[in-house]
Amino acid sequence: MKQILKKIQLLLFAVTVFTANALAQQYKYETVPNDPMGVRIYTLDNGLKVLMSVTKDEPRIQTFVAVRVGSKNDPKETTGLAHYFEHMMFKGTPDFGTLNWEKEKEMINTIEQLFEVYRNETDSLKRAAIYHKIDSISFEASKLAIPNEYDKLMSAIGSRGTNAATSNDYTIYIENIPSNQLENWAMIQANRFSHPVLRLFHTELETVYEEKNMSLTNDARKAGEALLRGLFPNHPYGQQTTLGEAEHLKNPSMKNIREFFDKYYVPNNMAVILAGDFNPDEAIKVVDKYFGTLKAKPLPEFSIVPEEPIIQPKEYEVVGLEAENVSIGFRFAGATSADADMLSLINSILYNTKAGLIDLNINKKQLALRAYASARVMTDYSILQLGGRNKKGQSLEEVKDLLLKQVELLKKGEFPDWMLEAAINNYKLNRMNALESASSRARLMMNAFLNGIEWENVVNSIERLQKISKDDVVKFANDYLGNNYVVVYKRQGKPQDVAKVAKPPITPIHINRDVESDFLKKVKETKVTPVEPVFIDYNKDFTKIKINKNIEVLYKQNTENGTFNLVYYYPFGSLSNPALTHAADYIQLLGTSKLSAEEVSQEFYRLACTFNINVNDEDTYITLSGLSENAAKALNLMESLLNDCQPDESALKAYIANQIKARNDAKRNQSAVFSALVSYATYGDNNPQKFILSEKELNELKANDLIGIIKSLNSYRHTVLYYGPLASKDLKVMLSKEHRLPKKFIPTPENKRFEPLETTSDRVLFAHYDAKQSYLQTLSRGQKYDDNLYPIITLYNEYFGGGMNAIVFQEMREKRGLAYTARSRYTIPSRPDDYFINMSYIATQNDKVVDAFNAFNELFNAMPENTIGFNLSKEALISDIRNNRIRNMRVLYSYLNAKQMGWNEDIRKKLYSQIPTYTFDDVKKFQEQFVKGKPKTYIILGKEADMNFQELEKLYGPVTKVTLEQIFGY
Repeated sequence: MKQILKKIQLLLFAVTVFTANALAQQYKYETVPNDPMGVRIYTLDNGLKVLMSVTKDEPRIQTFVAVRVGSKNDPKETTGLAHYFEHMMFKGTPDFGTLNWEKEKEMINTIEQLFEVYRNETDSLKRAAIYHKIDSISFEASKLAIPNEYDKLMSAIGSRGTNAATSNDYTIYIENIPSNQLENWAMIQANRFSHPVLRLFHTELETVYEEKNMSLTNDARKAGEALLRGLFPNHPYGQQTTLGEAEHLKNPSMKNIREFFDKYYVPNNMAVILAGDFNPDEAIKVVDKYFGTLKAKPLPEFSIVPEEPIIQPKEYEVVGLEAENVSIGFRFAGATSADADMLSLINSILYNTKAGLIDLNINKKQLALRAYASARVMTDYSILQLGGRNKKGQSLEEVKDLLLKQVELLKKGEFPDWMLEAAINNYKLNRMNALESASSRARLMMNAFLNGIEWENVVNSIERLQKISKDDVVKFANDYLGNNYVVVYKRQGKPQDVAKVAKPPITPIHINRDVESDFLKKVKETKVTPVEPVFIDYNKDFTKIKINKNIEVLYKQNTENGTFNLVYYYPFGSLSNPALTHAADYIQLLGTSKLSAEEVSQEFYRLACTFNINVNDEDTYITLSGLSENAAKALNLMESLLNDCQPDESALKAYIANQIKARNDAKRNQSAVFSALVSYATYGDNNPQKFILSEKELNELKANDLIGIIKSLNSYRHTVLYYGPLASKDLKVMLSKEHRLPKKFIPTPENKRFEPLETTSDRVLFAHYDAKQSYLQTLSRGQKYDDNLYPIITLYNEYFGGGMNAIVFQEMREKRGLAYTARSRYTIPSRPDDYFINMSYIATQNDKVVDAFNAFNELFNAMPENTIGFNLSKEALISDIRNNRIRNMRVLYSYLNAKQMGWNEDIRKKLYSQIPTYTFDDVKKFQEQFVKGKPKTYIILGKEADMNFQELEKLYGPVTKVTLEQIFGY
């Protein structure tokens, strides 16, 4: 009997083991030996690829849903479609984003049919009538829609970084989620990728129009598109842009978009990518449970006419308001070809920011204002791009010749033999840095999938590169870098007037704020094991050591890899001495008594280490980072340069000339002009932006004076920050040996203080910029910083002006279609003796300036109440604190910030304890006390001829027009 029972037990055990093994083996996956990321690659039954990499640094998961479809797949008659559909993927499904799908569906179908009639109608009056009907039905349909419910779902699960992107080859959807929300995330995404609904179509079309109109006056985008046109006369890379043709955007097709989704958004053309803190055996079950229901379909064949060889240079010109530059492009094979490896090495030999041919022969010698090289590897083809900006009195053709001269040196093999080994070491460093971040891991996996690169080739890429010899590089360069290039000259001047995409009049949609779908309710009711927050303990999470009685070292050991970061921090910046910025620039052009400037740069590159001096308004950082095995040599080199840099008058003369040219170029750049205008509006004529050396003072600078500034830095008290593998005692030995300190420190210089102007009454500040789009901002100075307001302001910002779930986004973009970008923030100062400032920003068409300001004022003076949105804002902030981890070097910077603000503990503790106690009435009370009805400065950078100044003055107060000379000070 015992033997029978024993046999039964053994049989049951065998069945259990077999069943367990069967379950464990249900999901087969591929791995690659010696993969530091430990990537698992699964293929579900429907063809969906699932790539996973586990890192336990924080309880979060970086997710990508990647689709191998981009603008190259757009139908020729409706370009821009892939990008537009990416926008529509945020509009919900039959299960969320709607109050009554059956009724809403009928209206959406009618709208789709009307758009087909509209796009084929040529009579302008008939088109207007059709669009009016579309607009009317869209308004009625909006009463059944719940705008931004996808974003509410993401807030509910604590996601951050919600985004998407469309490229030539692919479209990606991005979320960073708490580890305990993987199942909810998978359920939401699978629903989203199964049944997207094209709701609120025509208001999102307004946003796409706005994005397209922004591009029409973007010189860099125009030059880039010209380069692609020249390189790819047959391939869609050059024949259709990601944003699409204006004529196609005017005639959208919901039908084509639906068909596009049905063709390409299929599991056998997609991947789910996860990197972070999770159990892969459990995660694959979750992914399969939800994404496994997607149905595979045969994919359309992507066929192209191969590009003919370029046999002689092709030249193009683009004219625009911004500074001149030149771009040169060589065409190569795509991501899976051997060209991609060689292109990577060639790019590093030409340009690596330190010791490449362009770095040493052009930038270090200041033969152009700036020059660079970059490798752009795409699925079907790749590009080696060279570019540069001209100095005063220099033509773009001369810059082009300088760049091509470096290519000729490459072809002759006139670069150091050690360069390839140094490039490999720097690749190793970059890979180490990438592995520290779940986001970087996810992007490596994503790029491999989207470009069809086998993961084994990613893992072994450095080993493969090590096998390439100098002779191989030289031969490849001679074979493929000849007269087979395209050059684009971006000239400065008034561009040809390009008609903006006309936007038909629309009725602002109805916003259903305080409603939610059953789907959202279900997600919110899901119980997950909460993650407890981890706060920084400024007494335990790092060590304070001394290298003498005056210099404190903040030390945290890196136990993850062989990289280090070393920083000398000084509590003064350019506001203590405007020449400090120039001294920091100048030292990069100098050598020591033993090494030339070129040799210094080469040595840092050989050591795979980087040295910089970063000067901000109020603080200065001398930074050194790289491979820890070379830390002592790199520190010795840095200290030698800081203490033994040798003057070079010719380098200084060229530097000053380039600085003056760069200043004048800034006055042609819309963003730079706007930044100067905002500083002028905030502080008045005497402001930080204008606290710079005059042209006369620049020309009077002496090399020895700038060197004196650099050599004096170590004579001021400073704090040393270190994150790296060295033990604290070994760090102390290294610093004591290498860091040169004075016998007596000199007094720390004080930063000049600028106080924001009190906003006593409404006023308008206007500056002219000849563009079709205006940049707008409002400013209102609040009271001085108060610690007690920090938590309530944090919650107000999240609810009112935060992300896509916030009031501003819903009202300005979703409801009114006024802009691609709109935001508002009650800004918290970086010093405890400074002021709060309420601000709003929007970039919109010139004829929408009044609409935009009025809309913001409505929101400021009558902030909408949205209970669901408010609760989600609270939950999102608390979830972020629970799941976010401040790690590595950021621990030390967090302490410096806390010390400056007078905080004795991690400020997040205060937020975590107080935010849950707030009600909407508390936020409303803050808004009514500090925001509602407050006078403002209305800032406009726009085209003067398009402005109605009488109306602006009537609505917003007296108008002051300022010139570029006034706001820049030169």
